[in-house]
Amino acid sequence: MSPTLTSRSPDLTRLLDEGYRVEVRGNYLLIKDVPYVNHARAVQFGTLVSELTLAGDATTTPSTHVAYFVGEHPCNSDGSKLTKIEHSSAVQQLDRNLTVHHSFSSKPPLGYPDYYEKMATYAAIITSQAQAIDPHVTQRGRAAPEEPAEQSVFQYSDTASSRAEINLLTRKLEVGRVAIVGLGGTGGYVLDLVTKTPVREIHIFDGDTFSNHNAFRAPGAASLEELRARPFKVQYFHGIYSRMHRGIVPHPVYVDVTNVQVLGDMDFVFLCLEGVAARTLIVTALREANVPFIDVGMGLQVVDDQLIGSLRVTTEGRDRMERGASARLPLGEADVDDVYSRNVQVADLNALNATLAVIRWKKLCGFYADFDQERHSVYTIDGNHLLNEDA
Repeated sequence: MSPTLTSRSPDLTRLLDEGYRVEVRGNYLLIKDVPYVNHARAVQFGTLVSELTLAGDATTTPSTHVAYFVGEHPCNSDGSKLTKIEHSSAVQQLDRNLTVHHSFSSKPPLGYPDYYEKMATYAAIITSQAQAIDPHVTQRGRAAPEEPAEQSVFQYSDTASSRAEINLLTRKLEVGRVAIVGLGGTGGYVLDLVTKTPVREIHIFDGDTFSNHNAFRAPGAASLEELRARPFKVQYFHGIYSRMHRGIVPHPVYVDVTNVQVLGDMDFVFLCLEGVAARTLIVTALREANVPFIDVGMGLQVVDDQLIGSLRVTTEGRDRMERGASARLPLGEADVDDVYSRNVQVADLNALNATLAVIRWKKLCGFYADFDQERHSVYTIDGNHLLNEDA
């Protein structure tokens, strides 16, 4: 468990000071070796588990009064079920190394103000029945070696996944290396979304500087001082998103024939190129290295003083040998009438294009259900239609 978390959380410090065996695992709080009575009136030891709500690197008020338990259902000292805290009994895998068997409910009128009150209350209820059989039994002070803390890619804990009980699903996104090529518009939003996943490394490629027109198509809000400094786009975005994710690797270069081979070491690539000059080179290299990728695109035109057009998400997975390479990729010259290439400010469309792409990637990872397994999606703006093809 992080020393910073305990030092900034008086409730966890109090649990430790009073001898409870405390562990934080997968953003859940565990109290281990809690004595309880089973149906045969034998004293056993189980584990209390709670969600963990944090404010940065410190605990805050628990989001729920419900707790989980690893072990048999605790009983009274006579062997009858301890019904005063009974909630439900079902095997549930909360995380890769955390499976619970029961949940308890004992809610004070005003709820639990902190995790000491919550966990100590449940522990006292359960342990009191064990102590009625063996007055000397206690979970406190039972020595055991500390388990090494799991190194996270995040600068602070992802309690969103544990609160929603989707830790195990989120781990499907623990991809080794993901690259994002191009941060001019859509690529910035792809980075914003991928940063919030447990990808080990996020490599960002762009040789351009961050200017005023980029600010109006990028997530967040650049300051005047930042624009005056004219940083590389990758440096600007690295400065923002490395506050959350430890694994962002900036490459202030355009991908060309001299460096395209580095993409062959990636596990997945997002192509967010505004032009088509480098697309053929990169796609050819990715196909040769059998690296899966998603290519995004946008085509806009002004008609009767209004913008019309479409967004595109084209996918090639490692199954291209069986399904064939996609024929949907625009590998020719750009349309001279395509106003998007002239930097029309369409941040909302950039964000939507990125969202569709990241959802598709998460489907490939098994995070979302994928019934159609489409490889090409087109969203038309004027009709608000989403067409899936090449299933």
